Amino acid sequence: MVKGSSSTAAEQLAIRARELYKSFGDTKALDGFSLDVWEGSVVTLLGPSGCGKTTALRVMAGFEKAAGIVEIRGRRVLDSETFVPPDKRRVGMVFQDYALFPHMTVRKNIAYGLSKGQGSRISDVMDLVGLHGLGDRMPGELSGGQQQRVALARALAPNPDVIFLDEPFSNLDAALRERVRRELKVILTEARTTAVFVTHDQEEALATSDIVAVMREGKVLQADTPTNLYKNPVDEWVATFLGDADVLEAEARSGFADTVLGKFETSLSGPVAVMTRPEDVQLSLGETPNASVASIEYFGHDQLITLAMTGGIRVRSRIGSRPNYRIGQSLRARAIQGRVFSRKA
Repeated sequence: MVKGSSSTAAEQLAIRARELYKSFGDTKALDGFSLDVWEGSVVTLLGPSGCGKTTALRVMAGFEKAAGIVEIRGRRVLDSETFVPPDKRRVGMVFQDYALFPHMTVRKNIAYGLSKGQGSRISDVMDLVGLHGLGDRMPGELSGGQQQRVALARALAPNPDVIFLDEPFSNLDAALRERVRRELKVILTEARTTAVFVTHDQEEALATSDIVAVMREGKVLQADTPTNLYKNPVDEWVATFLGDADVLEAEARSGFADTVLGKFETSLSGPVAVMTRPEDVQLSLGETPNASVASIEYFGHDQLITLAMTGGIRVRSRIGSRPNYRIGQSLRARAIQGRVFSRKA
């Protein structure tokens, strides 16, 4: 598994999960799930619905049993002979619906599970998450973002080794979700807390995480930094799942895969797929055209142009708000980089 680029030799694993298997009836939820989470990092489990993200989170947190091994800060909490319950694992949990006690004040919700005499700790975490002055409010008197901060403060209060967050932004509207996720990243950084959270939102995962673990069918296909994951996906499925991508079929020979967008170096030979990102497809006028503009989606800060290439293939190019092309205009399109994958059986 990949450590973040800021890792040092002094860092240690907060979580080590190996070969986790879990089924519900005939349905496999986890099928060899493995993951390393380094202390102080924010790791996201990202994948389509039903890929096992929440099950993996609940197994690591102790809310589900599974076959395999889980260690938290070097302590074995799950194997064939060991099962440590969640309240003994020194973990915090932020549930999708926050699970606040509606009859308790903010302060009492945060204090739940703490020993007496920790009033200063409660005040500290309230300040950390931006709840100063709201201690006597009831959950029903708070906004969705404030309720989420209460749930986060309650998870942080006992100084857990790891915090798990299950779709923490799903109950917020789009504008609030973007603001709250930025706040969460700052809070977790300031608290120096290791966090693992689940999401199906790619933008959310890339913007919030130190490491993104892409899951499919119960296992991690690739765990890497957002930059490396986006630029160097391990296979064609990850490439097309994460962000916008177009895939061109080609034949690789003599060290190159030749496509309508240019030649790409490769050590592969035979049938290949070449993945290009729209932002890597450049457009120009005044050269021999190989494409025409099929459609334009204008977003103000940029525009996504769909191109009809010679031969009927369609690809996309993401450019700035200028220049202004028109539908049907002929131009030259070339990709400055692409990722080549084998198509051999």
